[in-house]
Amino acid sequence: MESIIVALISGALALAGTILSVNAGNKHIEAELDKHNAIQDERIRALTEAVNRHNDFASRIPRLEQRIEDMSKRLDKIEEHKEV
Repeated sequence: MESIIVALISGALALAGTILSVNAGNKHIEAELDKHNAIQDERIRALTEAVNRHNDFASRIPRLEQRIEDMSKRLDKIEEHKEV
């Protein structure tokens, strides 16, 4: 009977130790994941800003090309007018 009680106590203590170890490991892993997620969020924010700047630049290029074309036409008209 004593050996059964000793075995149950030993098993319970081993189980408690295992549970505590697993919980401590999980907390460490969760902390690392939180850190990793924060870094990823910052990288995504920075990339989003870069994409927005690029998109703004890309939308301005056709307008600039149109203005250059208009100015070129006006310059051609001015030069034609001077030759006459």
